[in-house]
Amino acid sequence: MDSNEKWLQWAVELQSIAQAGLFYGEGPFDLERYGRVRDIAAEMIAYKSDIPVGKVKTLFCNETGYQTPKLDSRAAIFQDGKILLVKERNGTWSLPGGWVDVNVSVKENTIKEVKEEAGLDVTADMVIAVQDREKHNLPIYAYKICKIFVLCSVIGGEFEPNIETLESKYFGMDELPALAEEKNNKEQIKMCFEAYHAKSWKTLFD
Repeated sequence: MDSNEKWLQWAVELQSIAQAGLFYGEGPFDLERYGRVRDIAAEMIAYKSDIPVGKVKTLFCNETGYQTPKLDSRAAIFQDGKILLVKERNGTWSLPGGWVDVNVSVKENTIKEVKEEAGLDVTADMVIAVQDREKHNLPIYAYKICKIFVLCSVIGGEFEPNIETLESKYFGMDELPALAEEKNNKEQIKMCFEAYHAKSWKTLFD
């Protein structure tokens, strides 16, 4: 992490300590102190990012229990040596995927997201990589994210208009469109190509 983002690391750590304290603490005075620490963490984010403190609390301070990273799954699907990307509503492109819902597994979520965003029925065959998002993607977020890239195979379906994506298309490594860098960058797409072409791939993890 760049030294200019050290303040964010501190804010995240304060939030984590406060969240655990609010969950495990018992005395009213301790709970009050942990609540104030959590407020300070949110105020730090708001002050440095110009995001209203109320919105920061909604995004950053909305969970209970011991704080753990959020999970994001991304599907790597190939056809004729090209990788499938879906077009976001802002015009950038990404691997089909999204937050892992609480009631499904990573495998189930990967399959579900591909169906929702690309209209395809797939099998989830292999985990390509498990990455700490802040080591690979910008901008840095106020919460930790674990990104899981999964190699998939198409067994049916076709793209259908939906509320999340505008179209889907296969691209070669040398013809990539403008990517949704906060979700997947060129190096991550290249990693997926390497996994696809490898005779024996060993899952990468941070």
